[in-house]
Amino acid sequence: MLVSILFYMVLYQTKGQIEDAIAKRVIEFYVSTLGTGPREAKVHIIEDMVIVRTYGKLLPIEEQLLGGDQGVELVKTIRKAFHEINTKKLRSMIEEITGHKVVSSHADVSTKTGEKFEAFILETNFENELK
Repeated sequence: MLVSILFYMVLYQTKGQIEDAIAKRVIEFYVSTLGTGPREAKVHIIEDMVIVRTYGKLLPIEEQLLGGDQGVELVKTIRKAFHEINTKKLRSMIEEITGHKVVSSHADVSTKTGEKFEAFILETNFENELK
């Protein structure tokens, strides 16, 4: 029943509305998980990809780590570990909103700007289904 309701909701929403819904949920996820989150998120649905780009700054501890010799590597390692730990929750969120299974995900962060990029690959070309 829940799946049919979600499918119905996706069926009657525009691409922009779904992208906006994902952006809001991603910000909420990071705020609830880290206690702080990005100031903005933009989402783009392109064929079978859901691309999430968040804008914000690094956590204070990450900024301190950048002062060391291996700072960039440490920050990237921490973010990669965080992504691996939380990828199941993020994937579930994307699946719930789109109604499609996520088959893989990829992420990276800029240690200069704090901007983060995440790509979720769906099982099908979701963009073709949208208005």
